[in-house]
Amino acid sequence: MVFGLYVGLFLAAPPLLYGLGLAVAYLWVRWRYMGFVTRIFQEKPLLVVPRGEPDPLAEEVALAAADGLTLRGCYLRTSAPHRRGVILFGLEFGSNRWACRQYCQALVEAGYDVFAVEPRNQGESQRDPNYEPLQWVTDRDVSDMRAAVAYLKGRPDADPRGIGVFGISKGGSTGVIVAASNPWVRCVATDGMYGTHTTMVPYMRRWIQIYSGAHRLQKALPSWFYGMIGTVGVKKVARNRGVTYPSVEKAAGRLNRPLLMIHGEGDTYIKPEMARALFDKANGAPKKLWLVPKAKHNQALHVAGEEYSRIVVTFFDTHLAEHEESALPVA
Repeated sequence: MVFGLYVGLFLAAPPLLYGLGLAVAYLWVRWRYMGFVTRIFQEKPLLVVPRGEPDPLAEEVALAAADGLTLRGCYLRTSAPHRRGVILFGLEFGSNRWACRQYCQALVEAGYDVFAVEPRNQGESQRDPNYEPLQWVTDRDVSDMRAAVAYLKGRPDADPRGIGVFGISKGGSTGVIVAASNPWVRCVATDGMYGTHTTMVPYMRRWIQIYSGAHRLQKALPSWFYGMIGTVGVKKVARNRGVTYPSVEKAAGRLNRPLLMIHGEGDTYIKPEMARALFDKANGAPKKLWLVPKAKHNQALHVAGEEYSRIVVTFFDTHLAEHEESALPVA
């Protein structure tokens, strides 16, 4: 029996030593690099943010957020004889509501109404003095988009079948989170969408490589280890900023509705492998990832042009559109 105990301890030693080593590494990395993680997580990227010009034919909308702030939006009606569906457009970080026009003109011409809303502290929507938005999706962004969905559902001309969501970058990530918990959203198309975890872990490896010479240790540490450190850092930032950061990855896993992910193959900010990692976690039914050659972040439309519009319109024609014989007439 004593011999058996010795054998058991011997066999358990490697896992115990490995676990002890990971615990020591966790404490060391957290002590040494957590400041870099939280600082870099709060830096704003240098991106060219599109801003559109007002459309005199659009309906100007003001709606209330859950906490009473006034959000500004625009509703673009199709000029087609029959409306085929309604699409909520999710804006990228920093753009105004009129930026939807360049992305959605083909959809409007194809028979879809499009509604775009500026979240709080963006464009002409009311400012929350206790909130500073960044590129990462927060509970405030999700709440404001849910208010937009509720507004569309309460309109006199609401489509009883539901809506589609088309979002760019942060707007796409927010749209997936909202859609995952609301079956009235029937399908989602995104361009440049990203998650926190699938973006943060590759960057953490890069940051630690810059600040540390322990290259063997960096290679030996598994991805989940970096994810654990990153999660602690994100929670720390969330507490300091008074927000929460919902998981895009978990929402994508719960989606269970048609999903089209568009991403620039030349994106150096949210790299293609990050998009693939998020796509692999998505539970779209069905789902498709289109990597646009040579396109950088949020530049797929400008690179692919007519093909981009054709693919987006085809997606909504397939998964959202009302058949012409039963389509709703345009008001």
